[in-house]
Amino acid sequence: MQVVIYSRILKEKDQAYVQHLFDVLAEYDITAFVYTPYLEQIKDKIQFPKPVGKFDNALDFKIREIDFFITLGGDGTILNASIIIQGVNVPIIGINLGRLGFLASVNKEYIRNCIDNIHTKNYTIEKRRLLHLDTNPDDIFKGVNFALNDFTILKRDTSSMITIHTYINGEFLNSYWADGIIVSTPTGSTGYSLSCGGPIVFPNSGNFVITPVAPHNLNVRPIVISDKSVVSFEVEGRADNFLCTLDSRFATVSSNYQFAIRKADFTITLVKIPDREFLWTIRNKLDWGKDSRN
Repeated sequence: MQVVIYSRILKEKDQAYVQHLFDVLAEYDITAFVYTPYLEQIKDKIQFPKPVGKFDNALDFKIREIDFFITLGGDGTILNASIIIQGVNVPIIGINLGRLGFLASVNKEYIRNCIDNIHTKNYTIEKRRLLHLDTNPDDIFKGVNFALNDFTILKRDTSSMITIHTYINGEFLNSYWADGIIVSTPTGSTGYSLSCGGPIVFPNSGNFVITPVAPHNLNVRPIVISDKSVVSFEVEGRADNFLCTLDSRFATVSSNYQFAIRKADFTITLVKIPDREFLWTIRNKLDWGKDSRN
């Protein structure tokens, strides 16, 4: 078995867990390739009981048979990993070294348990849909125009609201007077959209959620639509520039831009080990239904 280890930074508090991961991988005779910038950070701090290789980018998938892509960090690390993986059908195992860890559902204390489950094939695979952004006049994200969580348009240079004219499959939906708007996938429904009053949507429901950010009209609420839809936007406001985001990536745009959101042509695959399914996650990570009186 061959795996990639991906992370962005080695924090001192996490060093023991990273060491433990490499020790366990060696015990199971699993070959590890480490993302090169991360390897440069850890090579003098981690003892490798088994030699490791380097992993640079998606081209390496063509020359190596990679079974799993292991991320060390939080949900943001998985979002960054999705840029590297894109349409390559390699399952992601998210080991949580961060805080919430909604996507990165493997707690760092259960690294051995996780690797044992992978070795014995005691896991399930979950496909996660992404959204794709088209812009006119330019491709503002230089080809990395997809998101696992969400797309947003937000005001930038003024405290005044912006107006976002919204269409579904070319038919006018509404003009949102708000601080911004979010289009989220089911995966992103537990993120920014949720904090703005959007619903939790099950991962494989086949939907997008449109959630306004601080809308002026109080009768405007989030809506759930089919991900077979194309959602398009035109923006206007007192300022010349607005903020557009795809997950953690952002760009400044003007009112000359038009935006269209549709379902991406590929999915991201997540590995779920036993007892860490979606319902467990929302109960334990979001305290869903917890009685605060206890």
